[in-house]
Amino acid sequence: MFTGIVSDVGQVREVGGAGAGADTRLVIATAYDTVGLPIGASVACSGCCLTVVERGTGWFAVEASAETLACTTLGTWKIGTAVNLERALRAGDELGGHLVSGHVDGVGTVAGCRPEGGSLRLDFEVSRALGRFIASKGSVTVDGVSLTVNEVGDHGTVTRFGVNIIPHTQQVTTLGRLRTADRVNVEVDLMARYVSRLNEGADRT
Repeated sequence: MFTGIVSDVGQVREVGGAGAGADTRLVIATAYDTVGLPIGASVACSGCCLTVVERGTGWFAVEASAETLACTTLGTWKIGTAVNLERALRAGDELGGHLVSGHVDGVGTVAGCRPEGGSLRLDFEVSRALGRFIASKGSVTVDGVSLTVNEVGDHGTVTRFGVNIIPHTQQVTTLGRLRTADRVNVEVDLMARYVSRLNEGADRT
């Protein structure tokens, strides 16, 4: 589990192993003290929970399956791609954002990007199937960052939602670098998933 509070912005250093039926190995440079990052540890990489399979001074390696590449933006990562990083939540840690599983629900697209006061206003579009889990003033995770939804509405075949990114978040995550048409990993609030599932069961009774 994670909280959506990014603690480092890493950078993809190597991409390899891609091919028919092969997992993709990603080496990510980081400011983390990797001595304290054990093999098998979970790290949220721009919102996607991945397992550390190798590490060295200033870097760690993970592997992404074909399923992960198909359901996230990881398949487009290349050398130099900036990555939001978060270590797994430990008992007693401050829950500064909201509970995040690191299981990406879908890929969204930046539909708008503009300054708004001292903040950056970002509008995202997701499929309506995913958008039904997003609520105004609720929580959503975009590229691993816990955010509060300003408003949400359906527009044809897509759902659009907006957020404001304060200067601090722009500086310590990759969100300040986003531009229109960029693709992002989206995870909806855990409670929304379970409420929806419970309602499905109620509808069948």
